[in-house]
Amino acid sequence: MSDVVFSGFPYKAQVTPIPNLFFTAVMPQISEAAELKTILHIFWLLSRRRGYPQFVTFTELLTDPILTLNEDEMEGTKEVMLRQALQRAVKRGIILHVTVDRAGQGEDAYFINNETGKDVVNKIEEGKLANLCTVPAHDDVKLATPRDIFSLYERNIGMLTPLIAEQLQEAERLYPGDWIEAAFREAVALNKRSWKYILRILERWAVEGKDDGKLGRNTEKKSDPEKYVRGKYGHMVKG
Repeated sequence: MSDVVFSGFPYKAQVTPIPNLFFTAVMPQISEAAELKTILHIFWLLSRRRGYPQFVTFTELLTDPILTLNEDEMEGTKEVMLRQALQRAVKRGIILHVTVDRAGQGEDAYFINNETGKDVVNKIEEGKLANLCTVPAHDDVKLATPRDIFSLYERNIGMLTPLIAEQLQEAERLYPGDWIEAAFREAVALNKRSWKYILRILERWAVEGKDDGKLGRNTEKKSDPEKYVRGKYGHMVKG
């Protein structure tokens, strides 16, 4: 197949933030094209996501049609090349790897090696993000389908936009379907009809836990609508 000549980047094209240190201290050490493409693809995927924590899985990378590694009979299949590329990136310290338990099955999760990534991996290893490690796999629990979560948004918040649709799909990947529905219900009950507010609820549950599927730690206490605008992620909710 002949190469297609690229027509150029459009005015105000979206960009992917990559630390300058990557180009000066990391990229000169990389000689394999598959490793470089995989690392850059992870940066691109995570730059487009919202929520906490942010990671990509091996399955997600393997099935992504945009990530091509030019596999052939000599070098092996995409799965083999991807595993080798990730192993090299982890060994260099560019990417962090942890295996999380989802419904009794191990799943390889990858994070960028920065302060946020280190903090999340430490919390997982210390058992402080147990809900992340025990989120059921799709085959074991009925999650909200894209149509369901889109319908939830349109019924309770308003018109769906492409950006919001992308964030809703990302939330569906990170959180169980019953959590998403419960977060919508709590936000509506508190008259906080904002996706940022709903996302803040999900993030808090992911960190602190969600007791027996209930909407609060103590159902006898009056709900405090301001509890999700305080703390580290409050700036995401206000406004």
